Amino acid sequence: MPSPYRAIFATPGTVGFSAAGLLGRMPLSMLGIGIMTMVSELTGRYGLAGTLTATLALSAAVLGPQVSRLVDRHGQRKVLRPATLISLAAVTGLLICAQQGAPDWTLFAFTAVAGCVPSVGAMTRARWASLLQGSPRELHTAYSFESIADEVCFIFGPIVSIGLSTLWFPEAGPLFAAGFMLVGVWWLTAQRATEPRPHPVEQHTGGSALRSPGLQVLVAAFVATGAIFGAVDVVTVAFAEETGHKSAASWVLAVYALGSCLAGAVFGLLNPKGEPGRRWVLGVCAMAVSMIPLQLAGSLPFLAVALFVAGLAIAPTMVTTMALVEAHVPRSKLTEGMSWTSTGLAVGVALGSAAAGWVVDARGAAAGYAVPGVAGALAAGVAFLGYRRLRRPVPTREGQREQRDGDPAEREQPVA
Repeated sequence: MPSPYRAIFATPGTVGFSAAGLLGRMPLSMLGIGIMTMVSELTGRYGLAGTLTATLALSAAVLGPQVSRLVDRHGQRKVLRPATLISLAAVTGLLICAQQGAPDWTLFAFTAVAGCVPSVGAMTRARWASLLQGSPRELHTAYSFESIADEVCFIFGPIVSIGLSTLWFPEAGPLFAAGFMLVGVWWLTAQRATEPRPHPVEQHTGGSALRSPGLQVLVAAFVATGAIFGAVDVVTVAFAEETGHKSAASWVLAVYALGSCLAGAVFGLLNPKGEPGRRWVLGVCAMAVSMIPLQLAGSLPFLAVALFVAGLAIAPTMVTTMALVEAHVPRSKLTEGMSWTSTGLAVGVALGSAAAGWVVDARGAAAGYAVPGVAGALAAGVAFLGYRRLRRPVPTREGQREQRDGDPAEREQPVA
């Protein structure tokens, strides 16, 4: 392991919570695509499958920040375990209803409750932020590792989920996703030494972390970014099926994640200079431009190459996002702030999945890649329009500003 990564894992407890976090976030890549594959296998209805995936993402978008807000106040163990049990019960109900051919409304009801799944990535990032407070270089490497962990999940998660549902039985993908969630969350919350200290209720003044103008920009852009991811997943599965190789979709999506994983690993070795806001805007624009070749996809090999190149822009942009969240959100609301970015992605995944499903049903898989193309253009537009807000860190609870980036004179300006 390169020295910057070796340095961060020298801190006691980091290996344990990172391993638990890796397992616990597997449902991030397995559950939605597993539900989509299960429903398409059982019913052949991509519109229904995409809408159910959208329902799961929207539910997570609504419930996730509330779970994280409770975590900031009461601690990870007290909140995550009950939330996980609720989500697991809902997934169980969904699988039973799908297998028994129950009415569609029952599928939507259980899927909505299943969105109570905790944002494990936000929990592990909060642990890094607590342990490495005051060490920005090490924290940059830690956030890069977290992005690598995300992409490892996206490399193997779809392969496992789609493979199980298509080669074994349709419900296998979501079932294994639930198992990973149970093991990962229980293992993570058993590690009390690295758990961030809860912040008393009196420190949570000023309402939600989303009141930060900078965080609003990040979340809005991530809605469009999530639409890219959701649409690419749905359309790629449909495209692979049209070519007669549906199970190959998992490998193509794994190549997409592999590009991001490699870029994140290299980015973690660097010590980037300059303004994070500018790097973030460039990263979002790169993701938008990378959607153009997908419009020309005519075969799975071409699609795999195009997605690998597109993936190179993802992890560096996500790492920079976490640094910006930390600069724009008070520490007492950091877990909630990180969860809001996940919420933006979840909402986008929901919209992108649903829109892509409708386009695929109406016009075919090739036409579906127009959805991530439009989403990329919207993300770039939001990034450009919101850039000025990202240069102004918000005041902390103690009335001090996060002195991380930007011109000192700009830090003295009031937040608009």
